[in-house]
Amino acid sequence: MEVDLLSDVKRRGLISQISSPETLEKLLKEKQTIYMGIDPTAHALHVGHLLPAMCLMHFHIRGHTVHPVIGGATGLVGDPSGRTKARDTDSLADDRIEQNAQKLTASMDLFFRKGIQYAERRWNHEGESIQAPEILNNLAWTKDVSLLEFLRTVGVHARMNTMLGRESVKLRLSSEEGMSFTEFTYQLLQGYDFYKLFTDRGCRIQIGGSDQWGNILAGQDLISRLAGPEQEVVCLTTPLFTTSSGEKFGKSSGNAVWLDGTLTSPFDFYQFFARTTDEDAPKLLKMLTLLPMDKIEATLEEHKAAPERRVAQYLLADELTDLVHGVDGVRQAQAATKALFAKDYTGIKAEDVIDALRGDPRLVCCLESELFDKPLLRLAHEHHLVPSMSAARNLVSSRGFYMNNRRVEDTGFMLQRSDLLDGRLAIVRAGKGNHLILALSDA
Repeated sequence: MEVDLLSDVKRRGLISQISSPETLEKLLKEKQTIYMGIDPTAHALHVGHLLPAMCLMHFHIRGHTVHPVIGGATGLVGDPSGRTKARDTDSLADDRIEQNAQKLTASMDLFFRKGIQYAERRWNHEGESIQAPEILNNLAWTKDVSLLEFLRTVGVHARMNTMLGRESVKLRLSSEEGMSFTEFTYQLLQGYDFYKLFTDRGCRIQIGGSDQWGNILAGQDLISRLAGPEQEVVCLTTPLFTTSSGEKFGKSSGNAVWLDGTLTSPFDFYQFFARTTDEDAPKLLKMLTLLPMDKIEATLEEHKAAPERRVAQYLLADELTDLVHGVDGVRQAQAATKALFAKDYTGIKAEDVIDALRGDPRLVCCLESELFDKPLLRLAHEHHLVPSMSAARNLVSSRGFYMNNRRVEDTGFMLQRSDLLDGRLAIVRAGKGNHLILALSDA
């Protein structure tokens, strides 16, 4: 890649802390092995995982060996970082953690496979295709270690004053609930991961969120004590991922926005980023996309000139939907967005709209006998666009009932085949923002 890795990730705002900037610069003169840990507290990735995952992606597409490490072992203990109380026991159950670890491994693999395709399109990659990274599970090297062996190998080198000084520990010790010994040892388990990856795979760099700083340093310290202080390893963290209002990024009305299309549809994923504030859009374009910085800066200048057009937000939504769901996901999300929010339906593709909104209650597939034999107001009532027939008639009389952006003025109006967009769609709107999309079934 022409752009220097370290300069690029710094300019994009992907780096918060580096344990030794000089050592990192020295190490990156050669290809390195880097890892990032993620505990299986959920069964899929969500947008809150994007920031550290994209940082790891930057190393991967430039030829470094990266390993996402699923915490099949650490997940059974529970990371206390940033928490005022312990996780409930159900969330730490063996079978739940095991199932989550399997699903999270598949989710991470898909993210990198889609992300590599996205990277190759954006960076005009030539030569051999970039391969997906090997995803590891720390249960593999932890499950057979006895308590005595762990204490004699790791515990003997741990210093209580250092462990008690970690922010995650101090926060919990000052809370009403306090901290269990199990949680207290979490930093030793994560430190052991770094040591094992250093000895077995030559890993010298660990990436994590800023709340992981103490845990990551524990690994660097353990390597220094077991392998010698001359060993060059580096810890780096990504910034705390929050919105301009200070809220944790990745929540939508209290619910996670998932990268799994079966949990959050490509259309809803697209809309989440299309609704980004003007304050957040610039940093997200830099942090989460692989667009060249000059392209981003040009877009931001265009956005400043006409913020009502939301060019920055739509570019962000396009790019991240491409990253996570591929070009098909972008096409479908754009089609659904056009169907629900645009004033001009020229060129709309029925198949893309149907695919994007499949499972959405606003989309209803109808047989010919229903679509063409019932008045449109009756269809609107039966499919819950309006609460009653009288409400539908009131909307018509108040000039607030539309079909394909054309005002409906006849309460007895019935659809004809010639009314359908792309031969299949009738987009019905009640008022300003309530929609029903009637699709002619191909059955």
